[in-house]
Amino acid sequence: MTKKSSVEGKILDSAYALFLKNGYRHTTMDDIAQSLGMSKKTLYNYFPGKLELLSACFEVLKTKLTAKVETILENRYISFPLKLKSSLTVVATHLAPINPELFEDLREFAPEIWKDLTDYINESAYERFSKLIQQGIDQGLVNPRIPVSLIVMLYAASVQCLLDPKFYEKFPENFQKGMKMPPSDIYDQAISIIYNGILTEEARNEFQNA
Repeated sequence: MTKKSSVEGKILDSAYALFLKNGYRHTTMDDIAQSLGMSKKTLYNYFPGKLELLSACFEVLKTKLTAKVETILENRYISFPLKLKSSLTVVATHLAPINPELFEDLREFAPEIWKDLTDYINESAYERFSKLIQQGIDQGLVNPRIPVSLIVMLYAASVQCLLDPKFYEKFPENFQKGMKMPPSDIYDQAISIIYNGILTEEARNEFQNA
């Protein structure tokens, strides 16, 4: 790793931590420079602005997600239910820390980045999870009467809805209070509801015990 790429990596780590904590709107280049102990002028030598920093942070996130999920899917030595549970856990682990305020900021102040992220979720779900679900069908572990495309769409839609604060606003306030739980728990429970319903009894038992 070159010195420049090492510094860029540290900048992105620090910026992403601040974006997660404060949102995009309330994070400034001054904040990022101060957290790194560098001048704002030096920071601008690496990234021309806050929007470019945000975009680069999400590119890193997508790269990490892709690499980890693909590693799981290509592993020939773990069972289908464990592949399913592990890949879903990876996605939830990386997306759950992103607070609703940051996603609200993405929609309002960085719509292109928001679109790129939602497109990634859809494309990744289609490219990777459709292959995994087909493996499950071939092994007799997923109900073959359920279309693969429907399973994948339900997954992608559930992730997007959980990410989108606008989705929550459509429900009554007392209903929203029932969702006051850690994002990681929401992902875990929502995904379990969806996928426990597509598995055969044998696979369901392994999925629950994984």
